[in-house]
Amino acid sequence: MRIKRFWGLISVLLMCAAQHINAAKVDTVMIRSNAMGKDVQTVIVTPQKATGRKAAACPVIYLLHGYSGGAKDYVSGVPELVRMADEYGVFFVCPDGENNWYWDSSAEKKILYETFTAKELVNYVDANYLTIPSAQNRAITGLSMGGQGALFLAFRHPDIFGAAGSMSGCMDICAFPDNWEISKLLGDFDKNNNVWNEYSLMNQVKRIKNGQLKIIFDCGKDDFFYDINCKFHQKLDTLGIEHDFILRPGIHDWNYWRNAIKYQVLFFSECFKLH
Repeated sequence: MRIKRFWGLISVLLMCAAQHINAAKVDTVMIRSNAMGKDVQTVIVTPQKATGRKAAACPVIYLLHGYSGGAKDYVSGVPELVRMADEYGVFFVCPDGENNWYWDSSAEKKILYETFTAKELVNYVDANYLTIPSAQNRAITGLSMGGQGALFLAFRHPDIFGAAGSMSGCMDICAFPDNWEISKLLGDFDKNNNVWNEYSLMNQVKRIKNGQLKIIFDCGKDDFFYDINCKFHQKLDTLGIEHDFILRPGIHDWNYWRNAIKYQVLFFSECFKLH
């Protein structure tokens, strides 16, 4: 009996080791931005499905961090992310956008994070990883500043991203003219009101037509962005643009985002299955 138990234990240990070996891989890479003349730190989670002798191409979900965050926020803030990469068979790509809102700045010529994220980063990932290089198999989402950035980029590049989301996003920057270094990127609000209005998601949404982009966004009921998320939902309804909008208990913190991202990844995985 002891021998059987011993070999039973060995079998369990070997199975655990095999599972560990086959788990998704997390890499931190420096990706060159020729547009900005610098390297950008990016965390890439590769699903086990996209590696090995029987590797298959997989969709990609781009995750944009919030203000004062960085490329490693998601793998530390959402420990389940690695498991989710394997469960859904998707890549997660998390670039460092610094505090630059994922825009090509109108005031600072060398801040070109729209160009980097929507073009240079996507091209690098498709060239170096076993992805499915089509908009229908690319999604982008983010939290707070990154939620704004994800929808901003998707509205402007529906040929690149087929689905987009936001978690606790800043849907109208004009409501916060003195916050988060936005004036550094767009100029003073009072003197550059037309620029601020143009960059606001409330006006960027005019770029898309209903059905052109799969959209999901959510916000906590006690979040300081709650009101502008509700207004953005109303704007999309008025324009006849279909979308999923979710309100749930929560504030502007990782406890909320750790839960929210699970719903968004499920939403995107269902979008990928349609193609």
